[in-house]
Amino acid sequence: MKSFWDKLPKPFFCLAPMADVTDAAFRRIIAKYGKFDVMWTEFVSADGLCHPKGREKLLVNLIYSESERPIVAQLFTAHPEKMEEAARLIQDLGFDGLDINMGCPDRAVESQGAGAGLMKNPKLAQEIIRAARRGGPKLPISVKTRIGYYRDELDGWLPALLETGLSAITIHARTRKEMSKAPAHWEAITRAVKIRDELKSQTLIIGNGDVADLHEARGRAEETGADGIMLGRAIFGNPWLFGENQKAIACSQSTRGSRDQFPSGFPNIKTRLRVLVEHTKLFEELLGKTKSFAIMKKHFKPYVVGDKKLCQELMKAPNGAMVEQIVDKYLASMLS
Repeated sequence: MKSFWDKLPKPFFCLAPMADVTDAAFRRIIAKYGKFDVMWTEFVSADGLCHPKGREKLLVNLIYSESERPIVAQLFTAHPEKMEEAARLIQDLGFDGLDINMGCPDRAVESQGAGAGLMKNPKLAQEIIRAARRGGPKLPISVKTRIGYYRDELDGWLPALLETGLSAITIHARTRKEMSKAPAHWEAITRAVKIRDELKSQTLIIGNGDVADLHEARGRAEETGADGIMLGRAIFGNPWLFGENQKAIACSQSTRGSRDQFPSGFPNIKTRLRVLVEHTKLFEELLGKTKSFAIMKKHFKPYVVGDKKLCQELMKAPNGAMVEQIVDKYLASMLS
């Protein structure tokens, strides 16, 4: 089935789905200041979406704007029948694609047999993929997973996924056992591409793990042959990551900025703080009635970059109005 995946440039760059990070508010900010080629929602329980009360509570995680397209909804479950029903909803909501999480190491998710737990059960994983296709026949189906559970198991796990004719597979280049503690094994992505090619599959391979910026992303794509690269933690405090200005910087700079400090060429503190206020207001507007304001606070430190005193003040703020007051006072002091 032809879909947006077939129209993407090579290599393309994706925004990783991160729970309580890449919510509707942050994605809208990213789409405005530095849109990725593909964006994902936070992951959502397919089981929950199949229950009337659960659906009412979870639909907030599936809010999106037209500016985010192509936008992919990510679901998790261990029950094919729930995936089929939830996929029908995702199609009705107008998403561009459906991604199935088969790599999350969260114990609550794994205890259901979902997330990374599906790497132990390839047959069930295949059933869930096929169920998603039945429920959302107009949706391209993709999977986000890891290289294995206890050890690298790509030689068996990847062919099982490719057999189902997925549009794309994102591979976090670590095992579930390693979590995010070990360096990403990018040589495994090279091998994944080779396995895909040997099987003459048309499925796109997306590499993921420890990519700090676009300069590194382009390098990883070139060295591995991956069709796309997914970036996650690099987006904290930096919605400009994939902006036109950052493309130029990425192509011209040979050094990468650390996750805790902006490299030269990034917006100045005034711009960053104004966008922080914009982000905070949008969070309250879209999510304030259903999510704790504390979730928004994890973005404060990355935005302010190194100003400990300002960060401490912001962390005490109970709402967006107070955040704006603190920022206004800080910027006024810069001019005095």
